[in-house]
Amino acid sequence: MKKRRIRPLAILDGALTIPGSKSYTARALVIGALASGETDLRNSLRSEDTDYMIQGLRGLGVTIEEDQETILISGTGGKLNPSRETLFLGGAGTAVRFLTTVAGLARKSLVIDGNARMRERPIQDLLDGLKPLGIRARSINGNGYPPVVIEDGQFEGGRTVLRGSKSSQFLSSILLCAPYAKREVVVEVTEDLASRSYVNLTMEIMGEFGARVTHRDYQIFRVTPAPYRGRKYFIEGDLSSAAYFFAAAAITGGRIRIKGVNPHTKQGDAGFLDALESMGCRVHRGDNHVEVVGALLQGIDVDMRAMPDTVQTLAVVAAFARGTTRIFRVEHLRYKETDRITALRRELEKMGIKTAHEKETLIVEGGEPRGAEVDTYGDHRMAMAFAVAGLRTAGMVIRDPDCVNKSFPTFWNLLEGIR
Repeated sequence: MKKRRIRPLAILDGALTIPGSKSYTARALVIGALASGETDLRNSLRSEDTDYMIQGLRGLGVTIEEDQETILISGTGGKLNPSRETLFLGGAGTAVRFLTTVAGLARKSLVIDGNARMRERPIQDLLDGLKPLGIRARSINGNGYPPVVIEDGQFEGGRTVLRGSKSSQFLSSILLCAPYAKREVVVEVTEDLASRSYVNLTMEIMGEFGARVTHRDYQIFRVTPAPYRGRKYFIEGDLSSAAYFFAAAAITGGRIRIKGVNPHTKQGDAGFLDALESMGCRVHRGDNHVEVVGALLQGIDVDMRAMPDTVQTLAVVAAFARGTTRIFRVEHLRYKETDRITALRRELEKMGIKTAHEKETLIVEGGEPRGAEVDTYGDHRMAMAFAVAGLRTAGMVIRDPDCVNKSFPTFWNLLEGIR
């Protein structure tokens, strides 16, 4: 297996521009595909997950043109004409969840499948939520996991009930397509909604393209039929990606300025900056940039349900802090690209850092991390989070470093660039 050794960094004092948001890009691609007219996306993230989403939409009959600057989508007005019977979407969980509902607009039987790990990630809650709305979809193997077959149904609309504890993407999937139902869609969410910040992001971008969506206490969501209108849309920088470099400043006591990010974003990972401030870092939020200056770090208690993609990064920062860090409400991380709770504990303990897991809480005891060869489990965020530790600790080696291509293909170049 390919490996990458990380060299410690003597001084960090730099600036860089981060790629566009993965979450905004995925939603904009779906909306642009359903909209009337053309949609011109600027600053889109280019990654494996983006490629799978584009391939899937093309398989549904959407014309998408790409160059270095833009992604140009010819909207279908919600009238899809699939050119394939099966869409293989690799490990792109967002694409699998979102396109399951999109395929319900195609009026044609279609199979959506993914890689081995994707076949272990639950999707039954979404399938159950679609049935009362007129979309007949089922797990082919009857186990609640992909592959999924979407039958020749119709998106009638109406009222449905959806469990929200495992993934917010199930709700976002329904909301994104709801403007094309025959009548109003009402979704009642039971259980505590995971990662509600991503649902805020979904509603924000839907509104910017002309949809009408409201909610009551994140329990009742309503979408009135009203088609999207194609437009030019600039995608802001990805704070999940920026978090690795903010963490680098935190653990090295250095300074980093990230340009092209929105300090007032609806991305839940903005909360990562608040966590770093609580740990002792200085954070400056400009008009179009954020700067972090590291300091002597102190363990904290933090609820990270709204920012799950930065849990691994904060856990690595916590390894260098004095005292104990308790990260609350992280149980749903077991259903990501890997079981992230187990993976985090195993790899931190290789570095001599004590960890524990109690109910929905991950506990990290700060100390003096030592170098280790880190297994990434095919998880891009494991690779990038632990690479940051190597900027402070000698002997860090990342196995399967190319897994970062899933969300951040330029990560290694940018990491070297800050030297």
